[in-house]
Amino acid sequence: MEFFDVISRRRSIRKFKPREISRSEVEKLLQAAILAPSGKNRQPWEFVVLMGSYPRQLADIISAKVDKLKEIDFPTGSALNSAGCIAQAAAVVVVYNPKWKPDTNRNGRRRYIYSVDTQSVGAAIQNMHLAAVDMGLGGLWICDVFYAEEEISAWLGRKDELVAAFALGMADEDPAPRPRNAMEDITRWLED
Repeated sequence: MEFFDVISRRRSIRKFKPREISRSEVEKLLQAAILAPSGKNRQPWEFVVLMGSYPRQLADIISAKVDKLKEIDFPTGSALNSAGCIAQAAAVVVVYNPKWKPDTNRNGRRRYIYSVDTQSVGAAIQNMHLAAVDMGLGGLWICDVFYAEEEISAWLGRKDELVAAFALGMADEDPAPRPRNAMEDITRWLED
């Protein structure tokens, strides 16, 4: 597949077929992720791969936390839908930033390092998503894991920053492209 075809065919897949994904397929995606650019070559990412019954366990953790949040009228958006997608996935890659340091004062140099690391991790996830498309797989970049961040990190024995999860499987849907802003509406050119 040509590069721009991969980009234009990338979709957020929310329905997966019940098909296993091999470890070697996931390793190929992780290889794409670690080839992403990172600020100062910090490579601020680590991955926890969930396969077998583990995606369902992750979905259950998120669902239980969302149910508790709803009891106190805390808005949870699409988190239950995301948990459902995770439960169907053949594999889920949970992405952490091990270089993150708890810092309540995010100004000065620390703020910039944090922002650069976040962008770098985003590039790694995007590489993984595009590689999945190229391999004929579907994926969903999920940030709704934040609702259960403490519970997920305790379950996985992590003390660093949970950034996102990436659900992966054989797509059981073919969504149309989402609308995009026109380039002329979002771009300002300065040239001589």
